[in-house]
Amino acid sequence: MKIFITGATGYIGNNLALRLAGEGHTVHALVRSPQKAITLNHPNIILFTGDITDAASVAKAITGCQQAYHLAAYARVWAKDVSTYYKLNVEGTKHVLDAALTHKVSKVVFTSTAGVLGPSGNRPVKEDDPRIGDVLNEYEDTKTQAEALCLDYVHKHGMHIVTVNPPRIYGPGIETESNALTKLTKLYMSGKWKIMPGDGTKRGSYVYIDDIVNGHVLAMEKGRSGERYILSGVNASYQEFFDTLAQVTGAKRKLINMPVWAMLIAGNAMMLRTKLTGKPPLLTPKWIKKYLYNWSLSCEKAQQELGYTYIPLKEGLQKTVDWIRQQQQ
Repeated sequence: MKIFITGATGYIGNNLALRLAGEGHTVHALVRSPQKAITLNHPNIILFTGDITDAASVAKAITGCQQAYHLAAYARVWAKDVSTYYKLNVEGTKHVLDAALTHKVSKVVFTSTAGVLGPSGNRPVKEDDPRIGDVLNEYEDTKTQAEALCLDYVHKHGMHIVTVNPPRIYGPGIETESNALTKLTKLYMSGKWKIMPGDGTKRGSYVYIDDIVNGHVLAMEKGRSGERYILSGVNASYQEFFDTLAQVTGAKRKLINMPVWAMLIAGNAMMLRTKLTGKPPLLTPKWIKKYLYNWSLSCEKAQQELGYTYIPLKEGLQKTVDWIRQQQQ
């Protein structure tokens, strides 16, 4: 089968493209720079130079494909021009959907983010729960708009589009903004990570990369059109995450609790530096505010309808640490 993928040079997309190619499918990967796509070196992967902001290049790459995975997005914490979020995450999605419609692609899986669902209250968030609080940043806002656009194409054009919502992902793979947890793990192993966010009690959902990739494939195979599926994993606090990391690395590091108010001061200082120098900030106040909330998730729907599963946090972190050590040899 011929399968179109955007974002194949990203963390999830790279792993997904290689899996599909390894299974014998022909993958049409839209990439901005073939030089940056060296990790996609596989006889079943065909590179098409282009960008999701260029409708013509999307149409060329998707021609002849029966399925499409749309993972490309602007997921960074800051953009020099804030309209970049809209151009890539909304307009770019429209170009992919238009091309899929024109070229009669049978199924599309759109990768959103669990961030659009909002923080959790007294239980893990499910797909249809009303959001608690406002959208916190431009990334979540434009991903919310992109999800709405997908639904619009389902209802107006009868397209088969399934949305997946991954949370905090970790595990082997190329280093990108979406693979921050693996970079954090490397820093922890080398003794360079010193911070415990807040008081360490805020919870989030942690999922191993192979489970996320498998969830995408299952969403394509079994997902119902117009539905979203949370591809979450283990709900754990920051303290539990670092305790587990200490167990699998054999190194118990002393971490300094960093109150959110102190993080916000640092974030504002970084934004001032960015204004003066143009150097991108590590975090912005909008993203730091996420540390005020719990982000627990329920993947019950994906488990029941797709057969989705995930491995325990300790097992996943052990695999990650083993891979990092192997890479460092």
